[in-house]
Amino acid sequence: MPNMYLDRLKIILDKEIEIRNSACELCEDKPDPLMVASRYQDESIALICALFAYGNAKLIVKFLNSLDFSILECSEKEISLNLQNHYYRFQKSEDVIALFIALKRLKQIDSIENIVYNGYKREDNIIDGLVSLVETIRSVYPMYDTQGYDFLVGQIPTSKMSSPYKRYMMYFRWMVRKDNLDMGLWSKIDKAHLLMPLDTHTFHLSQKLGLLNRRTYDMKAVIELTEQLKKFDASDPIKYDFAIYRLGQEGQISQILEKITTN
Repeated sequence: MPNMYLDRLKIILDKEIEIRNSACELCEDKPDPLMVASRYQDESIALICALFAYGNAKLIVKFLNSLDFSILECSEKEISLNLQNHYYRFQKSEDVIALFIALKRLKQIDSIENIVYNGYKREDNIIDGLVSLVETIRSVYPMYDTQGYDFLVGQIPTSKMSSPYKRYMMYFRWMVRKDNLDMGLWSKIDKAHLLMPLDTHTFHLSQKLGLLNRRTYDMKAVIELTEQLKKFDASDPIKYDFAIYRLGQEGQISQILEKITTN
């Protein structure tokens, strides 16, 4: 991709970031799971919001608003009773209960930030932090294994992993970055080391914008896109995530391309 094109794209995206860096972007008219997470400013609640962030945004927010997050402080029996009628798409009530119990047990071990940092700190690698987190979630509730729970929590990442782990990468963005959207509850991880939260929608949009050449939707695509965004801002590459997501959601990609090519 020619440098002139990328220079113009950067200018447009930087303007979009400035415009969209507002709490107004998180409202009933523009539903996003981050609007629920922001209400609580809690790393455990935010992780629940992130892990259920798949499917229709309005339905995600509706489901999250139906949950009583205060039960994370209750007994496991009380958690089970409270959530026995809650389910979402691939997750039955037992899967929702399992996640709440796992995170309750996690709180008794250490903060999620410290668990992620224990992996990350070895090489400043957020994937190592992800491995540490998923391993720990799996270890605190080892006897529970269903298709719905596996989808929700994910498998422990390996060197051959193909999944982009979009929901976890989005969660890390919420926790590490600090602006009018992202919460910045953590201080031990450098935002320069975050990776792009890539779903299939953003994957195709990034290809259309000329930010991604890879044709396979996987972790290699995540890394390639992140490296491209580092050329725009090496210290904070993932700040472009929300702007790209919203531009695609609002169907503005063709207008953006027209602006670049006609200037």
